[in-house]
Amino acid sequence: MTQNTASPVFALDIGTRTVVGLLLKEENNGYELLDMEVMEHAERSMLDGQIHNVPAVAQVIGKVKSTLEERHGPLSKVCVAAAGRSLRTQKAAFDMNIDGKPMLTRDDLLHLELSAVQKAQFALAQDKKDEASRNYYCVGYSVLHYKLDDEEIGSLLDQTGQTAAVEVIATFLPKVVVESLMAALSRTDLSLEALTLEPIAAINVLIPPSMRRLNVALVDIGAGTSDIAITEEGTVTAYGMVPVAGDEMTEALSDQFLLDFPDAERMKREITVHDEVTIQDILGMETTLAKEDVLSAIRPSVQTLAHAIANEILNLNGKAPKAVMLVGGGSLTPELPQHLARCLQLPDNRVAVRGIDAIKDLKQVSEEYKGPELVTPIGIAIAAKENPIEYISITVNGRTLRLFDVKTLTVGDGLIAAGIDIAKLYGKPGLAVMMTLQGRLITIPGEHGEPPMLMKNGEATSLDEPLKAEDRIEVIPGQDGKKASPKISDLLDEVPTLSIEINGEAKQITGVITKNGKPTSLEAAVEERDVIDVMLPQTIAEAFDQLGISFSEPKPFTVFVDGQKIEWTDEEGRLLKNGIPVTGETPLKAFDKIDYIHKVTKPYTINSLWEKLNLQPTMTITVTVNGQPVTLEKTTMAFWENDRCLDPNEPLRSHQSIILKKKEIQPFTFQDLFSVIDIDLSPSRYRSVRLLRNDHEIELQTRIRDGDQLYIQLEERAKS
Repeated sequence: MTQNTASPVFALDIGTRTVVGLLLKEENNGYELLDMEVMEHAERSMLDGQIHNVPAVAQVIGKVKSTLEERHGPLSKVCVAAAGRSLRTQKAAFDMNIDGKPMLTRDDLLHLELSAVQKAQFALAQDKKDEASRNYYCVGYSVLHYKLDDEEIGSLLDQTGQTAAVEVIATFLPKVVVESLMAALSRTDLSLEALTLEPIAAINVLIPPSMRRLNVALVDIGAGTSDIAITEEGTVTAYGMVPVAGDEMTEALSDQFLLDFPDAERMKREITVHDEVTIQDILGMETTLAKEDVLSAIRPSVQTLAHAIANEILNLNGKAPKAVMLVGGGSLTPELPQHLARCLQLPDNRVAVRGIDAIKDLKQVSEEYKGPELVTPIGIAIAAKENPIEYISITVNGRTLRLFDVKTLTVGDGLIAAGIDIAKLYGKPGLAVMMTLQGRLITIPGEHGEPPMLMKNGEATSLDEPLKAEDRIEVIPGQDGKKASPKISDLLDEVPTLSIEINGEAKQITGVITKNGKPTSLEAAVEERDVIDVMLPQTIAEAFDQLGISFSEPKPFTVFVDGQKIEWTDEEGRLLKNGIPVTGETPLKAFDKIDYIHKVTKPYTINSLWEKLNLQPTMTITVTVNGQPVTLEKTTMAFWENDRCLDPNEPLRSHQSIILKKKEIQPFTFQDLFSVIDIDLSPSRYRSVRLLRNDHEIELQTRIRDGDQLYIQLEERAKS
């Protein structure tokens, strides 16, 4: 059969158990499935998506190719996919100090992003033990977050601040995967037209970029493994794999019903469309089984598969996604969507099997081709055609490199592939100057280093400049920055001043600048280890001295009590700060109000001495007598001089010697009331006297306390 005028796209999905070949024709902004051929491997030549026996795999590829050529003519180019389980993703973050740097440019952002990619590449290499596994291609990266001064920000372009940071997720593919694929294709006279990645293939056709803001998991369930991809916030955030898939169900049926593996596989497929199935075991016994009997046999394996997939999704995503899409032949496993929904605690309608009818760019196909097992092969054809991965050769600093072109390659990608540490391309900052300002050790950084000079084919270029085959890149490191050479004026915007008020008049005191203890000016240069201070008055006395105000401290008033010296100044004091008595050594701060008072207005008396000693010479209680408050007072202590009790209002003499005498304290009794109230209690034949405390009758000598309710009741005597 002759080939169509417009050459179809030949795609191969080289899986663990089968090789799927299909022809896809691009037509009117869409694709039409022309033909398909599926063949199984004769032996275990594929393991976990990696080709282990190149000749055996090549033989199956050759048969698929020959069969399609018989119907459609010669095929020389093919689109294939590398297995998702060979893909490695690595997150990494990088930050740099941008203090004093002009606004960030696009080159600065690329320098930041590619530095993070290099960290991811280094971290990936550290995870691998053998040298061969360290040979990974970076096949793309996505920015997860930008941060400015530790706060997340949408874009760093044209921003300024202290620290700029970026977090990326970078994707890597081992060289051996690509080389084994190309070796198998070479044996069948096929050249690689384009290469894509299996998870990306399925994602691209089922979850376009417009849907990737949603947190969705795509699971491609094959024979030996289940590939997982997670989308969120507009990008593919993670890839994963579990070594459990459709063969687990087949093995369960084989063990349960004593079936050869191919017979068990046929039984598994038939039970998805029939209510009963007839089998013949290895002993030749023929049995017809109901659908429920078959499901009971595989249900534990289905649950195991669901748990394994759910656990990997939670591990990659950190939480249950909004929805899960299942593709691949293993997705047809009965009851799998329901079990997976329960494991992820999702509604049943949030886990669904998707077939090729969900691919928007694909023209209508017949019912036999609508299964989910064809999503990945068709995705390979479309994705590999629309987003092909190709090789180009370039030279970086005289070294020839072969780049894996999965996107528009840039000069920055070439530097990463060459293993050049992008962070070291920029010139080092100039030497800093350490000095002490106002008692605080600070570092003044030197000038920023200059950016590197990048040359492409002998002309100046930039990190985001596109690369093409045979380009020559040269990298000339940037010049180091100059040593810091600050002046005092660079450290001080202006000389500090101290504003205070003295006796209602505003005063402003200018600080004195010193360098290493000697007065200097704002234009003086600052050298290593210099000590710069701005001397402002610290106390009231220093401020008065700088302003030329003379004053003398008030002299303390002194008396002796029981031989102990007691000193204090007048209550108002001679010097007040903000209305509070102070001394000349009292610390001073901005906007303090200082009052300088010359007179002592309050005499020193026995009462002022009681206040100074914080003593209470009397004891008082307050009670209520017949509803009226009454206060009783007793003297508990007094000052004496030469056997004379001193009156509380008596003036004190400087250095007077007095004695403090305390009295034995007697409790208050009801009788003490009659020293402050006037009631005639003389007996009468017409009345009697009742004394009450808190409604209880008491005697005149009964003790009373503060707050007691007391009553004196005069009652008439009963007539005889």
